[in-house]
Amino acid sequence: MKPVRIVVVDDSLTIRAMIETLLERDRRIEVIGIARNGEEAIDMIRLEKPDVVTLDIAMPGKDGLMILDEIMDMEPCPVIMLSSLMREGAPIVAEAMDRGAAACFNKAMIVREATRFIGLIRDLGRGLVTVDAEPVAIAA
Repeated sequence: MKPVRIVVVDDSLTIRAMIETLLERDRRIEVIGIARNGEEAIDMIRLEKPDVVTLDIAMPGKDGLMILDEIMDMEPCPVIMLSSLMREGAPIVAEAMDRGAAACFNKAMIVREATRFIGLIRDLGRGLVTVDAEPVAIAA
C-alpha cells in the first residue's frame, strides 16, 4: 500500500521538526514537504499534490485560516488545523471546520496523543474519515 503523502506547515522550526520526526517513524506516512509560511505551503501543495496537510493557524503574514481558504479554492485535500487554541467547543474549531478543515488537533497534545494524531493522518489520507463527519480528533 502506498504511504500517505503529507505536507507540514508551521512557522515554528521546533514544531516542524517534532512533527516530521514523529511522522517519519511510521512507514505508512511520507513527509513530502515542510513549509514555514503560507506562500511556501501553497507552492508546495500545487507542486506535490499531498494526500493530507497539517496547517498551523497562527502564522505571520497569511494566517492558517487564509491559507486553508486558498487550499480549498485551489486543490482541496484533507487539512488538519493545528493550534494550542484547539479545545472542544472553541470558536476557532467551528470556524476552521466551516472553512473546510477535515480535522482540528491541539498542537500541545501531538506528542502525548501521537498514536491518535498519526492514525488521523492515515485515515484522512486513505479517505476513511469524511469531512462531513463531526469534528475529528480535537484533543483537549
